[in-house]
Amino acid sequence: MGQTLAEKILAAHCGMAEVHAGQFVEVDVDIVLSNDITAPIAIRAFEELGAKEVFDRERVVMVADHFVPNKDIASAKQCLAMRKFARALDLPHHYDAGRMGIEHVLLPEQGLVVPGDVVVGADSHTCTYGALGAFATGMGSTDIAVAMATGRIWMRVPETIRIVYHGKLQPWVGGKDLILYTIGQIGVDGARYRAIEFAGPTVAELSMDGRFTMANMAIEAGAKAGLFTADRAALAYVEGRASRPYRAYMADADATYCQVIEIDASQIEPQVAYPFLPENARPVRQAGDVKIDQVVIGSCTNGRLGDLRIAAQVLGGRQVHPDVRCIVIPGSQQVYLDAVREGLVEAFVEAGAVFSTPTCGPCLGGHMGVLAAGERAATTTNRNFRGRMGHPESEVYLVGPAVAAASAVRGWICGPEEVLAWK
Repeated sequence: MGQTLAEKILAAHCGMAEVHAGQFVEVDVDIVLSNDITAPIAIRAFEELGAKEVFDRERVVMVADHFVPNKDIASAKQCLAMRKFARALDLPHHYDAGRMGIEHVLLPEQGLVVPGDVVVGADSHTCTYGALGAFATGMGSTDIAVAMATGRIWMRVPETIRIVYHGKLQPWVGGKDLILYTIGQIGVDGARYRAIEFAGPTVAELSMDGRFTMANMAIEAGAKAGLFTADRAALAYVEGRASRPYRAYMADADATYCQVIEIDASQIEPQVAYPFLPENARPVRQAGDVKIDQVVIGSCTNGRLGDLRIAAQVLGGRQVHPDVRCIVIPGSQQVYLDAVREGLVEAFVEAGAVFSTPTCGPCLGGHMGVLAAGERAATTTNRNFRGRMGHPESEVYLVGPAVAAASAVRGWICGPEEVLAWK
């Protein structure tokens, strides 16, 4: 019996010829990740285990990204706890202010995750690394403590949904629009405890930035993981970055899927997901008159250089609406530096936007853009739950970078063609 991509990777990491959906397996992990919110909990659990050393210093990664630079005393204490632990155990992959980036942008960029890996992280968007052909999933901090100590986890092998995209994408449509549309079709629990295997000629032509976005938001459909086959584009991305040898896997032609969904991607328009669920997606031309107060361009979903280029293309030579605060947050120090060198930062600032240091920032209602009661934001982040970005009476609308930039100019949610047509 053939195996899915997820099954192939998991089998290789538990020393078995094959595994199939429903089995409980013990799996060797390649990377264990935590951040400034989740690491302190994992550290306490690690100490309660009586562990003295991590299983492999090179494979435990800690990133300060949610409240960095620290916004208050509480967040400073969180980062200090992680900093002390990393120094005491001499962990080389501890990323603090000045070296850090948003974790799910930073790890692929630094070559810490490679095709064929099993990655576990104390953050639900760990599934981002599926864009590289890795099985990556979020776990609780206590599970992460065990993984840090032993290098192993146990799990039930998930079923896999294969989603096949066909057709040429319309202008301004990217990975964010594909995944919002898909979640709109299957719902926020449509892939609950299942892996999603993204496939088809459309995604084969999609940029790596777009693939990271789609894998990142697999969790918003309830998925355990979201995976792409590591094709030439993925291997080209990894080449020169990889810190160790790797093996890329492919699903078998006779693999068994619990569901196969075919999507005509040529019919997908730029999307907007209305509050308070990512599944509330519709074409932006059907958005109606939604006046906004804030735009956020960034996050682990859309804070990569390609995303900033798209936003700058729309914003270039135009001005942010006087009633809108536009906040642009690069995903890493390298993205920041590249944006400076390309003149993107200048374009954003001249347009009236704020350009920030790398951080998760307002995505989780953290800092640098928290909403007040009654305010609305169009944002390239990944969640729009009630109170996600601040006050429970605020509203978050999920969009891609082109729609975000256009909306910042108009002051209402709109597609890029609308502002690009202005003289």
